Amino acid sequence: MNEDCRHYVMQSTKTGDKVERCKIDAGEQVPFACPEGCLFYEPRGIATTGWSQS
Repeated sequence: MNEDCRHYVMQSTKTGDKVERCKIDAGEQVPFACPEGCLFYEPRGIATTGWSQS
């Protein structure tokens, strides 16, 4: 999975489960996986990395 792609999203639920997905639905949903050589891969900009929401 390309966690450094700008379309990758990881969220935690109230129960503590981790939900990973592709914002543009280019990846497999369960289990989450990016397609090999994804045509939609775009490196995440430095302004969006390292942020977390409580």
